[in-house]
Amino acid sequence: MANLIRLDKAVSQVTDLSRTDVKRAAWAGRITVNGEVITNAATKIQVSDELCLDDEPLHEPGPRYIMLNKPLGYVSATKDGEHPTVLDLIDEPNKEKLHIAGRLDIDTTGLVLLTDDGQWSHKVTSPNHHCDKTYYALLAEKIEEDAVAKLAKGVWLNNEKKRTKPAKLEILFANEVRITIGEGRYHQVKRMFAALGNKVLELHREKIGEIILDEELQEGDYRLLTPEEIASIN
Repeated sequence: MANLIRLDKAVSQVTDLSRTDVKRAAWAGRITVNGEVITNAATKIQVSDELCLDDEPLHEPGPRYIMLNKPLGYVSATKDGEHPTVLDLIDEPNKEKLHIAGRLDIDTTGLVLLTDDGQWSHKVTSPNHHCDKTYYALLAEKIEEDAVAKLAKGVWLNNEKKRTKPAKLEILFANEVRITIGEGRYHQVKRMFAALGNKVLELHREKIGEIILDEELQEGDYRLLTPEEIASIN
């Protein structure tokens, strides 16, 4: 019995149809199981059965890996009662199965990765896998030269029991920097610069591990990762 599944559930899992849509499609004779038209959407079928919709075979999709250029004003969540979420920018079947590998604050822009591969997502977010994240930051004040050494040593954040792990700071202009960190504490980059007596005005993530935000992606746009990009997270 463990290998049986309702027809409406099986079809909705591999398409963007709701169960109500599947019921209507079945009544219309659009769904076949092993070549036989099935009009009752509640019919139990084997998970290994061959499903077709409008004579097109339906298959369980493989894991998806997506790069998104997140704009301001979107939260890194699947649901939010007050603000639009990054999933609102994704036009994919069963997008609710995607989860965010590396979140960004509502006022931070740039690279967000989404996937339905839990193990891959864990490698992106777990500090044990040392997946560095690189950000561009615009600061309120001129950055002091000794900030490079201070961040390389680690700084104390308010209400934290440990210094931050070593971070790499590149000074681009007087108040513009690029910073690479290897952990993901709450509001970490903003708090690190606050610990140095400065304030982050703009924050944009450029890179996660070896995955660089595609320059051709406009804000709010996304694309699938290449096999090479997927394999770079290990």
